[in-house]
Amino acid sequence: MSIPGFSLEGKVAIVTGGKRGIGKAIALAFAEAGADVVVCSRRVEDGGLLAVADQIQRLGRRSLAIQADISKKTDIDNLVQKVMDEFGSIDILVNNAAVILRKPLLEHSEADWDMVINTDLKGCHLCSQAVSKRMVEQRQGSIINVASWVAMKARKNLGVYCIAKAGVEMLTRVLALELGSYNIRVNAIAPGAVKTEMSRSIWDDPEQIKEYERMIPLGYLAEPSDVVGSALFLASDASSYITGHTIIVDGGLLA
Repeated sequence: MSIPGFSLEGKVAIVTGGKRGIGKAIALAFAEAGADVVVCSRRVEDGGLLAVADQIQRLGRRSLAIQADISKKTDIDNLVQKVMDEFGSIDILVNNAAVILRKPLLEHSEADWDMVINTDLKGCHLCSQAVSKRMVEQRQGSIINVASWVAMKARKNLGVYCIAKAGVEMLTRVLALELGSYNIRVNAIAPGAVKTEMSRSIWDDPEQIKEYERMIPLGYLAEPSDVVGSALFLASDASSYITGHTIIVDGGLLA
């Protein structure tokens, strides 16, 4: 009996929020595993997204850097069409793009709520909807949603983010149920505390780092690279009979 590895040779992947942090780490890992990778971000003026696409190309894979606001259906439709025109298929989608807002729920404005929900939950749905229509035609695909440990553990001053990520986890289950008959798998990754730009307020503060390190059985905050293995697993044939699940990558934070 042979055990499938993590090869993504011949696959085409889209990684949203691929300019930095977890998205960038996943995009580069997919390229190293053999995939052609499209990265997108809301902003491209600083050149960061193009730099990631260039790194992917230097790994010998094809890549595109596309500006897209995932909270807008027109941007998503444009993204998917460009990928189909260039590559002809989409095999893997990683819904990683997100925003975070640190504020008590009672202090949130309607605009605050809309900003987080529209990006973190609605955006995940819009991307999955648009890409899965192509995957249905192909009768195969893997969708990976980046949720969070706070989908399962409420945190003060992160209320809307917690709610959005809990929604992402349920969206994962519903999509897995609806798309399974088309050989499309839908799973999620729930990282714990990771050193990214989004969480800079934590790892820039020595006291907060100490607090998290006390909470995490493995004793340290993760780097984006610590999340990559679970994404490779879920994108590859090694997880061919896994769908509707969330892999918690938190160093034991929720233990």
